[in-house]
Amino acid sequence: MDELYIKKVLDGDIDAFRYFVHQYKDKAYNLAFSVLKNEFDARDAVQEAYIIAFRKLGKFRGRSKFSTWFFRIVINEALKSSKKAGKEKYIADTRTESVDPGHVEINDIVSRDQQKYYIDLAMQNIPSKEALALTLFYIEEYSVEEIREITGWTESNTKVLLHRARKSMYHELNVLLSTEKKTLY
Repeated sequence: MDELYIKKVLDGDIDAFRYFVHQYKDKAYNLAFSVLKNEFDARDAVQEAYIIAFRKLGKFRGRSKFSTWFFRIVINEALKSSKKAGKEKYIADTRTESVDPGHVEINDIVSRDQQKYYIDLAMQNIPSKEALALTLFYIEEYSVEEIREITGWTESNTKVLLHRARKSMYHELNVLLSTEKKTLY
């Protein structure tokens, strides 16, 4: 379907580009938000990505899916925006080699409705690339190979980022839920 609309846009039907906006706006926003962690910045990055995609559509060669090409533009714009604004977060690694024996499982302390809240909060506290890797793998359900294509990372870098992201999420959730547990008792 994408190929049909690409052809229409390239043939001068600029209104046909609306198809891409409607088709990919939610995923594009989720990707940008996972990097920027700010609603307004994410919307700006997505809007800029659509402008770039429209202007460069003639250079799209079809070697990958349109969505892969477009999402790479979104991620690049989000990362560029993040660096420009100095928003890249680096959290000091305060973890020790052994896991705290009193760690808390998310299911033990909060309801399913609250789980999303804590996961979203933890995602905002981990580095942007790690949040992006988790979003692509678990939320958007892309394979490691597809993530590699979208981001330009190597396969091993993707796997390392996913590993670090899982550890960061585990740490952040334990911190958040330990605090929650203390307020409950």
